[in-house]
Amino acid sequence: MNFDGIFWPEIAEASLDTLTMSGVSLLFTVLLGLPLGVLLFLTAPGQLLARPVLYTLLSLVVNLLRSLPFVILLIVMLPVTVWVTGTSIGVPGAIPPLVAAATPFFARLVENVLREVDHGVIEACQAMGARTRQIVLGGLLPEALPGLLAAVTVTAIALISYSAMSGAIGGGGLGDLAIRYGYQRFQTDVMVVTVVLLVLLVQLVQWAGDHLVRRYTRK
Repeated sequence: MNFDGIFWPEIAEASLDTLTMSGVSLLFTVLLGLPLGVLLFLTAPGQLLARPVLYTLLSLVVNLLRSLPFVILLIVMLPVTVWVTGTSIGVPGAIPPLVAAATPFFARLVENVLREVDHGVIEACQAMGARTRQIVLGGLLPEALPGLLAAVTVTAIALISYSAMSGAIGGGGLGDLAIRYGYQRFQTDVMVVTVVLLVLLVQLVQWAGDHLVRRYTRK
């Protein structure tokens, strides 16, 4: 295979776009998904702020958003994306649907991680007179930190995958490059390079996430 025809500066720019889309989207996903996941946990039956009706409604919304295929979500959100960013293409146009797709996914992961925390942690905090906010910030989240870091890692990898799919509607990044050159112009060399870069990026994120999980896991 001949790689002489590849315009490497464009590959570098697309790689930077993918990193920007995934990084910014991950930041907003954690900022929105972490409180939502904590709220899901706290309002679940048998928990500190048990509200069965609210929990059912939140679960329904989370499940509805998670059940939508990302490509469909990209199209459905076009008016919202234009309203928020002023455009539906490029890196800015890809970030709102990426956040909308990843936030409910991450929130459900957070809820599951908090469920795994030993209930004795909550009981110990209550015995010391801690309020709900103090139990969450001082007991639950620190105890669940390794699991939360693993959840962030899984979500980051999902966002990389979603960002590649956003290339189908001009979202920019490596996915867009793969579709325009590899699929529409039959340049297999570009397709191979973009796929290899995406695989390497996923491996790097997984390695970094595993390293952080090991570091903060209590032995």
